[in-house]
Amino acid sequence: MSTGDAGYIVLSPSDEPRQYPPVQEANTPLLSHEHVVSSGDPRTISIHGGTFTVDPTSHSYSYAYGPKGLAGLKHNKYALLCAFFASIGGLEFGYDQGVIANVLVMNDFIRRWPITPLQKGSMTAVLELGALIGALSGGIHADRYSRGRAIVLACIVFCIGSSFQCFAQSLSHLFVGRAIGGLGVGALSMLSPLYMAEISPPEVRGSLMALEQLSIVLGVVFGFWTGFMTRDIPSSLSWRIPLGIQLIPGIILALGCAFLPPSPRLLVLHGQYDEARRSLSRLRLRDHGDDDENEGQGDLLVQLELLEMKVETTLIQRTLEHELQLEAEAGGDATYLNPAKGGLEAEWRTWKKLFSHRFRGRTWIGVLIMVFQQWSGINALLYYGPTLVHSIGLSGDTVTLLVSGGIGIVQFLAVLPAIVFIDRVGRRVLLRGGGLMMAASHLGIAVLVILFQSDWSAHPLAAWIAVGGIYTFTFAYGISFGPIGWVLPSEVFPLSMRSKGVALSTASNWINNFFIGLLTPVLVNFSAATTFLVFASACVLAYLWATYFIPETANISLEEVDKLFKSAAGRDEAVVRAQIEEELGLTDLVRELAEES
Repeated sequence: MSTGDAGYIVLSPSDEPRQYPPVQEANTPLLSHEHVVSSGDPRTISIHGGTFTVDPTSHSYSYAYGPKGLAGLKHNKYALLCAFFASIGGLEFGYDQGVIANVLVMNDFIRRWPITPLQKGSMTAVLELGALIGALSGGIHADRYSRGRAIVLACIVFCIGSSFQCFAQSLSHLFVGRAIGGLGVGALSMLSPLYMAEISPPEVRGSLMALEQLSIVLGVVFGFWTGFMTRDIPSSLSWRIPLGIQLIPGIILALGCAFLPPSPRLLVLHGQYDEARRSLSRLRLRDHGDDDENEGQGDLLVQLELLEMKVETTLIQRTLEHELQLEAEAGGDATYLNPAKGGLEAEWRTWKKLFSHRFRGRTWIGVLIMVFQQWSGINALLYYGPTLVHSIGLSGDTVTLLVSGGIGIVQFLAVLPAIVFIDRVGRRVLLRGGGLMMAASHLGIAVLVILFQSDWSAHPLAAWIAVGGIYTFTFAYGISFGPIGWVLPSEVFPLSMRSKGVALSTASNWINNFFIGLLTPVLVNFSAATTFLVFASACVLAYLWATYFIPETANISLEEVDKLFKSAAGRDEAVVRAQIEEELGLTDLVRELAEES
């Protein structure tokens, strides 16, 4: 839904940047196929199963294609299918996390290549470094070409890396394979949620994007238990099989991208309005046109969402023109502002804009949510679950592997209610509640370790209570920072900076993932209690951050999210936006609709 300070029904500009609006679209009946269902204030109109609500006083509006939660996912079944398929990229991410913990302790692997603790940490961390580069480069390819082509390229790179790992004949082959595979995993980890955000209806965007976390967790569970089941095979197949299986979803995703609809927002950014209209109508299952030319024209909600994208694109163009003018007046070379001409310098300047006054607040949201996601301790449990479980007193390989494998199952179960409630209760409520519960869980475990670590065998109940604390933490993470960590970065950036903003946010995930993989063995070896206290402190900071610095982005369109960020730069942009809306006659049209409803 869209609930900005002011909202307007948008008429489409033509392909000429300053010719607004085309006569035919200006005369399109706004109230066709509609009937009033509420005469209150605000007033709601039903449109082909969706709703449009307008406040006659402020002229702000909101809209939805259907209900929220599970009913909304069923109503938007085609978008659900596309988002679920795109989330296979997250499955690859999670599978690698889940499988490596078992591979590194398999008898044949250790006998073949005995590795030092430093090599073990490096084996885990080298993928994160590759993923960091992959995430940043994925943002460039996603804008220059298309989301689908970028995903296919990432899948190819991932499959090359997986082949190196599966058929490795030396330890160096594994390092090379994980580095190359990391490039693909990193790119997929930002491309999948980016595409999912851009195809999702506003009322279920959070639920659809939570599928990314669900897919990651499914990958973790599948990877862990695949390795667990093959660990006793008396040959290299014990670890080659689980490393080779990850090729399958990569190939499926690469081939399936040919059938995914393109992102309508990217098409609008590239000026391909007819293709964007067809893609949006298809995604919303609201094709009421008689031919391709009129596809979606008779549906007010499709018109509204598409034209919101056009308004934002026009705003981006005018902002760029203003920047070019200022640079020219200052006597500088404005070529760098044009990515088509500026090359590497243009790319560098564009990335730097993420830290300008205009975008800085959004950038910190994307970067910090990934910081807190990682330093909550979740990947420390996934990578070194057996080590951490052993530190709280449980012994035996089977017991520790079963307990740490249960972490993935609990996380999977937690994501399910997140999918249902993330759009109903909002992002901030889940983040705050999750932060407090995670902090309490870590603190409780730390206290138990301090009290009983000297003689766990005499206090088995305390050890299992600590395991319960790990599961409680995992559930809290799975319903809060796990899924929302992938939702927020894809929501807060405007269209012009979205791919690069998501790429930088994902890069933050991998940087912190790298340090978690490298430092956790050192911290656990130094003091298990200190390890859990560090994670508890990070969770407390996460709670405070979510309370005081996160705006609520649930149930508003991606275009309207921009109005949540208040700054001088934002006010200047709001003036330009108002001028564009005034040129299009938007204010008068919404007032007319409000009166007639």
